[in-house]
Amino acid sequence: MKKLLFLILGLIVLIIVAKKFNFLTNLPNTPKIPNQTIERQTVVYEESVITKVVEETLPSVVTVGISKIISTNDTFEINPFNTFMPFNRIPGTQKKVEQNIGSGFIISADGLIITNKHVVSDTQASYQVLTNDKKKYDVEKIYRDPLNDLAILKINASNLKPLKLGNSSKLKLGQLVIAIGTPLGEFTNTVTSGIISGLGRGITAGSPFEGFVEKLDNVIQTDAAISPGNSGGPLLNSKGEVIGVNAAIAQEGQNIGFAIPVNIVSDLINNFQKNGGSFERPYIGVRYKLIDKQTAVLNELVEGAYVVQVVQGSPAEKSGLQEEDIIIEFDGKKIGGSDEQTLAKLIAGKKPGERVSLKIWRNKEFKNIFVTLESAK
Repeated sequence: MKKLLFLILGLIVLIIVAKKFNFLTNLPNTPKIPNQTIERQTVVYEESVITKVVEETLPSVVTVGISKIISTNDTFEINPFNTFMPFNRIPGTQKKVEQNIGSGFIISADGLIITNKHVVSDTQASYQVLTNDKKKYDVEKIYRDPLNDLAILKINASNLKPLKLGNSSKLKLGQLVIAIGTPLGEFTNTVTSGIISGLGRGITAGSPFEGFVEKLDNVIQTDAAISPGNSGGPLLNSKGEVIGVNAAIAQEGQNIGFAIPVNIVSDLINNFQKNGGSFERPYIGVRYKLIDKQTAVLNELVEGAYVVQVVQGSPAEKSGLQEEDIIIEFDGKKIGGSDEQTLAKLIAGKKPGERVSLKIWRNKEFKNIFVTLESAK
């Protein structure tokens, strides 16, 4: 019994000494992995993720091109040898211009494509779509979102491969992202990668080809290289899901790009489908911010939609609606914080040509005005 006790005590002492002098951690069965090997494995893993995402999603990314007629004005040339008619009139010319100007991605097998509204903002031009397999389609219809820098294009095609939409409410800073598009309208199927650098940013988006700008709120900031022409292309996560629509770049700095969160795209698609897939959508022509009950109480205001901007030539401007007005009711329905009470949802439930009543709060007074909704161009 004493021998057994001494044996157990000896084993305990041996284990304590081995741990103290780090004998056990250097055994052949527990080799230490060099840091360089770990870093190399991380790089290889990241590369395999990116190449897999690109391989799976590239067939669903398209290039958007514009076709329009550009006319030049008449010019006059001085003819000093003709005293009776010293000016020779040179008639202007017309020239057809075709150019790739943006990107997009497929969302349905029968030819629905998402892009930015500013990419297809010229209502007098015609547009084409070039797919990854070099097939060219004419854009038959365009559904422009009057509230966001988004548009749905329709082409006559079938058996296309749509991209899967993710959830932009679960994004995190530092998350890996991949952007695909046609930068500068020239380099099709360009792939860049980076991380999410910021969330909830406010920026101004535009197109150097169209001369159109729009203020965007709550967008995703990324350091993935985005150039003019990338607009409308997808921003993807490591699963190959769309988490944003590339929309703009910062003019003042490098490696700063922005994308519209995909949840806004999902809302647009849902509204489009609820409207029976119609490419006519009613709009009023305002940008607004919702004032909830708590904000209204703290600032001695009323609950409703605070008008930030009235679009020139819109139904809102024609009706006399002004910036800083607060829309309280839309056609008898109170505007509140729930999804079904937002101004956008109430407008979406109407049809172009309908005359609706607005109850507004202006200079601490209540007023009633009427607006005739028009079709969004």
